[in-house]
Amino acid sequence: MTAKSVYVKKLALLAVFSALGVAIAPFAKFEFFGTKANPTQHMINVILGVLLGPFWTAIAAIFIGTVRNMLGIGTLYAFPGGIPGGMVVGIVYWLLKRFKVGERKRLMSAFAEPIGTLLIGAPLALFLIASWIGPQDLVNLTAEKGALFAFLIFGAGWALSCVSGIIMGFIILVILYKARINRETLFGEI
Repeated sequence: MTAKSVYVKKLALLAVFSALGVAIAPFAKFEFFGTKANPTQHMINVILGVLLGPFWTAIAAIFIGTVRNMLGIGTLYAFPGGIPGGMVVGIVYWLLKRFKVGERKRLMSAFAEPIGTLLIGAPLALFLIASWIGPQDLVNLTAEKGALFAFLIFGAGWALSCVSGIIMGFIILVILYKARINRETLFGEI
């Protein structure tokens, strides 16, 4: 398989999953403290993190977040909420592969998504975006109760979104694994 054909396949997979992420976003979102949480973004992060890796997953999250914002079904929180989680999944998968962990066990990298979303993305969103654009009740909560309390409240909604998306994504990865669809069969990776 040539490098060009691998690139084209990855680009096609990126386009399909980005379109899927946008298409199903209106049906799965819920609002929480001014954010429009979307479990399907986390599902896409998990699948693409394993199939494509961190770079491609970040691009998909940027595409999905941008289109969701343009359509009014997302907020600026989509970027710190989507990008880090998928990147962490891709990095953990790559590390497990590098240490020669079996393919089936590498699927567990899906459960690393909250590290990116909750431990990296949520603080970025809370302390950078929330203080800049609101919502005002969250800004006031941060000022009155302290940053840790606000982070716990804010992170609770993201955790709900993240965990439900991870479960959906993991189930899809297991189905793909049983159908022998993985990086090796798609792109000839060893």
